[in-house]
Amino acid sequence: MVEKISYDVLKKIDDLEIRKYPEILLAVVKEHDDDSAFGLLFNYISGENLSQKKIKMTAPVISSEKIEMTTPVISQKNYMAFVVPSYYNMENVPKPTNHKVSIEIQTRKTVAVLRFSGYSTSKNIEKHTQKLLTKIKTNKLKTKREPYLMRYNSPFTPGFLRRNEVAIEII
Repeated sequence: MVEKISYDVLKKIDDLEIRKYPEILLAVVKEHDDDSAFGLLFNYISGENLSQKKIKMTAPVISSEKIEMTTPVISQKNYMAFVVPSYYNMENVPKPTNHKVSIEIQTRKTVAVLRFSGYSTSKNIEKHTQKLLTKIKTNKLKTKREPYLMRYNSPFTPGFLRRNEVAIEII
């Protein structure tokens, strides 16, 4: 069974969830497309690290999304991150051997999340991101940073069984 990030649901507004996430450790690749970033991260968890340890896969895989929109949300550089299993910390996490992979701490945060199924195509992601941003505006929530995508399933999972989420940090 794949470890998933734990979180607390603070509030539900229809299909929108307000969640509190704990501090987590991430293996991150920046400024690469999804395919090359995934490959670099997969190599890292497959043993391309100083300890040559295999690291268990976790969920979700987190990535930034370049989304055209007319709101004041500004996308940052492309990134993809794997959540490092919770039994690791900055002292014992295997150090990447590839300089394109970094280990970062994501501090605790509150996030507005909208879940959807299907394939995470650009069109599907943009549709659900716009829906998320509309709900944010309607409920007068203040955002911090840009929307991002969380994918929970392997590439072999049929679309109708996939769990995807678009999220944005809120204040």
